[in-house]
Amino acid sequence: MRHASIKLNASKDADSSRVNYFNYYTEIEDTFVRRRGKHLFLSPLDWAMIEAWKGRGIPLHIVVRSIEAVFDVFDRQPAGTRTIKSLFYCREEIEIQYKEWQTSQTGKGREQAADANGEFTVERVREHIDECAEQLTACAMASLSEGIARAVTHLSEIKANLTDDFDTVDKTLSDVERLLDRTLIENWEPNHLAGLEASVKTQLKPYKSEMEPEKYRQTYELMLMKKLREEAGVPRLGLYFL
Repeated sequence: MRHASIKLNASKDADSSRVNYFNYYTEIEDTFVRRRGKHLFLSPLDWAMIEAWKGRGIPLHIVVRSIEAVFDVFDRQPAGTRTIKSLFYCREEIEIQYKEWQTSQTGKGREQAADANGEFTVERVREHIDECAEQLTACAMASLSEGIARAVTHLSEIKANLTDDFDTVDKTLSDVERLLDRTLIENWEPNHLAGLEASVKTQLKPYKSEMEPEKYRQTYELMLMKKLREEAGVPRLGLYFL
Protein backbone atom coordinates (compact mmCIF):
# COMPACT_ATOMS: atom_id res chain seq x y z
CA MET A 1 0.00 0.00 0.00
CA ARG A 2 1.30 3.42 -0.93
CA HIS A 3 0.50 6.52 1.10
CA ALA A 4 0.85 10.25 0.55
CA SER A 5 4.01 11.60 2.11
CA ILE A 6 4.74 14.94 3.69
CA LYS A 7 6.96 16.89 1.34
CA LEU A 8 10.31 18.01 2.65
CA ASN A 9 11.81 21.41 2.01
CA ALA A 10 15.24 20.17 0.99
CA SER A 11 16.75 23.64 1.22
CA LYS A 12 16.48 23.61 5.00
CA ASP A 13 19.59 22.53 6.78
CA ALA A 14 17.82 21.57 9.99
CA ASP A 15 16.37 18.09 10.29
CA SER A 16 15.33 16.17 13.39
CA SER A 17 17.38 13.03 14.00
CA ARG A 18 14.14 11.21 14.70
CA VAL A 19 12.00 11.92 11.64
CA ASN A 20 8.94 9.68 11.51
CA TYR A 21 10.25 6.33 10.27
CA PHE A 22 7.63 5.92 7.55
CA ASN A 23 8.25 9.42 6.19
CA TYR A 24 12.00 8.74 6.04
CA TYR A 25 11.36 5.93 3.58
CA THR A 26 8.66 7.60 1.51
CA GLU A 27 10.46 10.95 1.20
CA ILE A 28 13.55 9.22 -0.18
CA GLU A 29 11.49 7.05 -2.50
CA ASP A 30 9.46 10.03 -3.75
CA THR A 31 12.60 12.06 -4.43
CA PHE A 32 14.30 9.24 -6.34
CA VAL A 33 11.21 8.39 -8.41
CA ARG A 34 10.58 12.08 -9.23
CA ARG A 35 14.15 12.64 -10.40
CA ARG A 36 14.30 9.29 -12.19
CA GLY A 37 11.57 10.63 -14.51
CA LYS A 38 9.47 7.49 -14.55
CA HIS A 39 7.85 5.33 -11.92
CA LEU A 40 10.29 2.78 -10.55
CA PHE A 41 9.78 0.70 -7.43
CA LEU A 42 12.77 0.60 -5.13
CA SER A 43 14.64 -2.70 -4.97
CA PRO A 44 15.29 -4.72 -1.79
CA LEU A 45 18.86 -3.39 -1.92
CA ASP A 46 17.54 0.18 -1.98
CA TRP A 47 15.33 -0.47 1.03
CA ALA A 48 18.23 -2.06 2.90
CA MET A 49 20.43 0.97 2.21
CA ILE A 50 17.69 3.32 3.41
CA GLU A 51 17.35 1.28 6.58
CA ALA A 52 21.11 1.40 7.10
CA TRP A 53 21.15 5.19 6.61
CA LYS A 54 18.30 5.56 9.08
CA GLY A 55 19.98 3.28 11.58
CA ARG A 56 23.19 5.30 11.38
CA GLY A 57 21.25 8.49 12.00
CA ILE A 58 21.91 10.11 8.62
CA PRO A 59 19.38 12.97 8.52
CA LEU A 60 16.67 12.82 5.91
CA HIS A 61 17.60 16.17 4.39
CA ILE A 62 21.16 14.92 3.75
CA VAL A 63 19.92 11.89 1.81
CA VAL A 64 17.39 13.92 -0.20
CA ARG A 65 19.88 16.66 -0.99
CA SER A 66 22.47 14.10 -2.10
CA ILE A 67 20.01 12.39 -4.44
CA GLU A 68 19.13 15.75 -5.94
CA ALA A 69 22.84 16.54 -6.41
CA VAL A 70 23.56 13.23 -8.17
CA PHE A 71 20.69 13.74 -10.59
CA ASP A 72 21.68 17.38 -11.18
CA VAL A 73 25.05 16.12 -12.46
CA PHE A 74 23.42 13.30 -14.40
CA ASP A 75 20.98 15.66 -16.13
CA ARG A 76 23.88 17.68 -17.53
CA GLN A 77 25.35 14.62 -19.27
CA PRO A 78 24.52 13.73 -22.91
CA ALA A 79 21.30 11.76 -23.30
CA GLY A 80 21.83 8.01 -23.21
CA THR A 81 25.20 8.24 -21.50
CA ARG A 82 24.06 6.51 -18.35
CA THR A 83 20.93 5.37 -16.56
CA ILE A 84 20.46 5.60 -12.81
CA LYS A 85 18.45 2.53 -11.89
CA SER A 86 19.12 2.32 -8.17
CA LEU A 87 19.82 4.39 -5.07
CA PHE A 88 23.09 2.49 -5.03
CA TYR A 89 24.49 5.10 -7.43
CA CYS A 90 23.79 7.87 -4.89
CA ARG A 91 25.55 6.26 -1.94
CA GLU A 92 28.95 7.94 -2.37
CA GLU A 93 27.43 11.44 -2.50
CA ILE A 94 25.36 10.67 0.58
CA GLU A 95 28.47 9.58 2.49
CA ILE A 96 30.36 12.73 1.43
CA GLN A 97 27.57 15.08 2.40
CA TYR A 98 26.98 13.22 5.67
CA LYS A 99 30.63 13.61 6.68
CA GLU A 100 30.49 17.31 5.86
CA TRP A 101 27.32 17.68 7.90
CA GLN A 102 28.85 15.82 10.87
CA THR A 103 31.79 18.22 10.86
CA SER A 104 29.44 21.20 10.85
CA GLN A 105 27.41 19.76 13.75
CA THR A 106 30.28 19.39 16.21
CA GLY A 107 29.08 20.52 19.62
CA LYS A 108 25.39 20.53 18.68
CA GLY A 109 24.60 16.96 19.70
CA ARG A 110 22.91 17.78 22.99
CA GLU A 111 20.61 20.39 21.51
CA GLN A 112 19.61 18.02 18.72
CA ALA A 113 18.95 15.18 21.14
CA ALA A 114 16.73 17.45 23.22
CA ASP A 115 14.77 18.51 20.15
CA ALA A 116 14.40 14.91 19.02
CA ASN A 117 12.97 13.73 22.33
CA GLY A 118 10.26 16.34 22.00
CA GLU A 119 8.62 14.21 19.29
CA PHE A 120 7.67 11.45 21.74
CA THR A 121 5.29 11.17 24.64
CA VAL A 122 5.10 8.43 27.26
CA GLU A 123 1.57 7.63 26.15
CA ARG A 124 2.52 7.27 22.49
CA VAL A 125 5.47 5.02 23.36
CA ARG A 126 3.17 2.92 25.57
CA GLU A 127 0.78 2.52 22.63
CA HIS A 128 3.71 1.54 20.40
CA ILE A 129 4.77 -1.16 22.85
CA ASP A 130 1.20 -2.49 23.05
CA GLU A 131 0.94 -2.60 19.25
CA CYS A 132 4.23 -4.48 18.95
CA ALA A 133 3.25 -6.97 21.65
CA GLU A 134 -0.06 -7.58 19.90
CA GLN A 135 1.64 -8.26 16.56
CA LEU A 136 4.14 -10.61 18.19
CA THR A 137 1.40 -12.51 19.99
CA ALA A 138 -0.36 -13.01 16.65
CA CYS A 139 2.69 -14.75 15.15
CA ALA A 140 1.66 -18.32 14.37
CA MET A 141 5.09 -19.89 13.73
CA ALA A 142 5.52 -22.54 16.42
CA SER A 143 9.31 -22.62 16.11
CA LEU A 144 9.46 -18.97 17.19
CA SER A 145 7.03 -19.22 20.10
CA GLU A 146 9.59 -19.44 22.91
CA GLY A 147 11.63 -16.45 21.74
CA ILE A 148 8.52 -14.39 21.02
CA ALA A 149 7.11 -15.16 24.47
CA ARG A 150 10.34 -13.89 26.02
CA ALA A 151 10.20 -10.74 23.89
CA VAL A 152 6.58 -10.06 24.90
CA THR A 153 7.54 -10.48 28.56
CA HIS A 154 10.38 -7.97 28.13
CA LEU A 155 8.00 -5.52 26.45
CA SER A 156 5.61 -5.82 29.40
CA GLU A 157 8.45 -5.02 31.78
CA ILE A 158 9.53 -2.01 29.71
CA LYS A 159 5.95 -0.73 29.64
CA ALA A 160 5.54 -1.19 33.39
CA ASN A 161 8.69 0.86 34.09
CA LEU A 162 8.29 3.38 31.27
CA THR A 163 9.84 6.82 31.74
CA ASP A 164 10.40 9.85 29.53
CA ASP A 165 14.07 8.90 29.09
CA PHE A 166 13.37 7.97 25.49
CA ASP A 167 16.99 7.33 24.53
CA THR A 168 17.20 4.60 27.17
CA VAL A 169 13.80 3.23 26.20
CA ASP A 170 14.89 3.05 22.56
CA LYS A 171 18.10 1.22 23.45
CA THR A 172 16.14 -1.27 25.58
CA LEU A 173 13.67 -1.91 22.78
CA SER A 174 16.59 -2.44 20.43
CA ASP A 175 17.96 -5.09 22.81
CA VAL A 176 14.63 -6.92 22.63
CA GLU A 177 14.70 -6.62 18.84
CA ARG A 178 18.13 -8.26 18.74
CA LEU A 179 16.67 -11.11 20.79
CA LEU A 180 13.97 -11.50 18.14
CA ASP A 181 16.56 -11.39 15.35
CA ARG A 182 18.44 -14.27 16.97
CA THR A 183 15.18 -16.16 17.38
CA LEU A 184 14.40 -15.77 13.68
CA ILE A 185 17.84 -16.86 12.50
CA GLU A 186 18.26 -19.78 14.90
CA ASN A 187 14.77 -21.25 14.59
CA TRP A 188 13.96 -20.85 10.91
CA GLU A 189 13.42 -23.97 8.82
CA PRO A 190 16.96 -24.60 7.46
CA ASN A 191 16.09 -25.25 3.81
CA HIS A 192 13.81 -22.23 3.61
CA LEU A 193 16.43 -20.06 5.31
CA ALA A 194 19.03 -21.24 2.79
CA GLY A 195 16.66 -20.28 0.00
CA LEU A 196 16.19 -16.77 1.40
CA GLU A 197 19.95 -16.38 1.84
CA ALA A 198 20.52 -17.42 -1.76
CA SER A 199 17.85 -14.97 -2.92
CA VAL A 200 19.52 -12.07 -1.10
CA LYS A 201 22.94 -12.98 -2.50
CA THR A 202 21.49 -13.07 -6.01
CA GLN A 203 19.95 -9.62 -5.57
CA LEU A 204 23.24 -8.22 -4.29
CA LYS A 205 25.46 -9.92 -6.85
CA PRO A 206 25.44 -7.04 -9.42
CA TYR A 207 26.64 -4.62 -6.73
CA LYS A 208 29.02 -6.77 -4.66
CA SER A 209 32.18 -5.79 -6.55
CA GLU A 210 31.51 -2.11 -5.85
CA MET A 211 30.83 -2.54 -2.15
CA GLU A 212 33.34 -2.70 0.69
CA PRO A 213 33.20 -6.11 2.45
CA GLU A 214 31.76 -4.65 5.65
CA LYS A 215 29.11 -2.67 3.77
CA TYR A 216 28.21 -5.79 1.82
CA ARG A 217 27.88 -7.82 5.02
CA GLN A 218 25.69 -5.19 6.67
CA THR A 219 23.46 -4.84 3.62
CA TYR A 220 23.15 -8.61 3.27
CA GLU A 221 22.12 -8.96 6.91
CA LEU A 222 19.60 -6.10 6.67
CA MET A 223 18.00 -7.58 3.57
CA LEU A 224 17.84 -11.08 5.05
CA MET A 225 16.35 -9.90 8.34
CA LYS A 226 13.79 -7.82 6.47
CA LYS A 227 12.63 -10.93 4.61
CA LEU A 228 12.47 -12.98 7.81
CA ARG A 229 10.50 -10.34 9.72
CA GLU A 230 8.03 -9.89 6.88
CA GLU A 231 7.37 -13.63 6.57
CA ALA A 232 7.00 -14.09 10.33
CA GLY A 233 4.99 -10.92 10.93
CA VAL A 234 7.54 -9.64 13.45
CA PRO A 235 7.39 -5.83 13.90
CA ARG A 236 10.24 -3.40 14.36
CA LEU A 237 10.40 -2.22 17.98
CA GLY A 238 12.67 0.84 18.09
CA LEU A 239 11.21 4.31 18.48
CA TYR A 240 12.36 5.13 14.95
CA PHE A 241 9.45 2.95 13.85
CA LEU A 242 6.75 4.97 15.59
